[in-house]
Amino acid sequence: MEEEYSAQFIKHATDRSNFTDMPGADGHARVTGPCGDTVEIWLRVINDVISRATYVTDGCSNSRAATSMAIELATGKTVAEARRVSKGDIIAALGGLKEEHCAELAARTLETAVADYLETKRHPWKRTYR
Repeated sequence: MEEEYSAQFIKHATDRSNFTDMPGADGHARVTGPCGDTVEIWLRVINDVISRATYVTDGCSNSRAATSMAIELATGKTVAEARRVSKGDIIAALGGLKEEHCAELAARTLETAVADYLETKRHPWKRTYR
């Protein structure tokens, strides 16, 4: 595996420290990609800065690595900066990715979680109906 994948890929594909849900999250998204993989991302936001992010996926190691990297790139950033994390940013940070659509799925899920945070910030009553 080490010959085929970068050290960053291996780290993010195998690290489970952020592989969990987050009850009471400020933002959440669940997106299923065209390949059938589903990714969920939860965000904790303080003063419009992402202080913590977690995820789960039923996908392959590419989905795990891409989503783990996406949340790492978003943590500590403002919601506006996190919303701009792209497929290309994720692939570059991982040192490449064989299944590039997994990076697209991770970026789209992150963007959707940020949008959910912004929507519930504008309309706090919607949090009750999650």
